[in-house]
Amino acid sequence: MNLLDDHLTGLIQALLPYRSQAGRLARWGAYLARHLAGGGRLLVAGNGGSAAEAQHLAAELVGKLREDRMPLSAIALTPDSSAVTAIGNDYGFEQVFARQVRAHGRRDDVLILMSTSGRSPNLIAAARAANEIGMRTWAMVGERPNPLADICHEALCCPSPDGQVVQELHLMSVHVMCEYIDRYLGIPSDDARLSEAPPFEPDRDELEEMVKV
Repeated sequence: MNLLDDHLTGLIQALLPYRSQAGRLARWGAYLARHLAGGGRLLVAGNGGSAAEAQHLAAELVGKLREDRMPLSAIALTPDSSAVTAIGNDYGFEQVFARQVRAHGRRDDVLILMSTSGRSPNLIAAARAANEIGMRTWAMVGERPNPLADICHEALCCPSPDGQVVQELHLMSVHVMCEYIDRYLGIPSDDARLSEAPPFEPDRDELEEMVKV
């Protein structure tokens, strides 16, 4: 087998168990649609490749996924080099996200932390800070057990020991979750597969139930 076949085999093996996350992505999308449309805020962070995915998620919400809609408040805590280096220099690298969480987060806001290992001390510190504030903490991680998944209110765990596969599943999760957000906000999609699906119009009671995460 060549390298591409090896990689695709690992991804294929993870896809079937990953499908069990569909309900979680729908619930997260439902909560974020209501929370962000009502003026709430999403904070998101990660290290390395996960930092890039955190910025990707924020860009999809501040910009758009497919169709035009209102901008939604999503802040990636990774790209501000002045803040990251100042906090790292003054308080240590473990605090680079936690201090930003305390600055920008408010009760009931959401913090999404992305990590292939679930063991990054700066993400764990950020989760603790968010929990103290009263934010909702969600982790996108690799396989369990890991401390980040344990400390967050909910965790989307990707079933692969390969960090590259985990990051690819995280990117898929970002796109699907944003798709759910747009559908809850009533944004039409030009995706043929979605246009052929039955209308997604939960009543108020159903929506309230889905956002109880």
